[in-house]
Amino acid sequence: MKDLKPPQNRASTGAGKQGGLNAEIQSRIGHQLRAMYDDVVRQGVPDRFADLIRQLDSQEAASQIAGDPTKDGRD
Repeated sequence: MKDLKPPQNRASTGAGKQGGLNAEIQSRIGHQLRAMYDDVVRQGVPDRFADLIRQLDSQEAASQIAGDPTKDGRD
């Protein structure tokens, strides 16, 4: 029976004979990702998320003080 799997095209996966993207492409991708995520970091946490985090922290602290057996202190 013939193998029905299509041949893998190395050009479409970005993997060449040397096993990946060249240094220039990696550098460009890295700079673009840093620029994008720097903007996200500078935005900060919305007030609603900060409130939810505070509520979760206070509930976790209260359950640890009460000795809640369902909470083992691990994340």
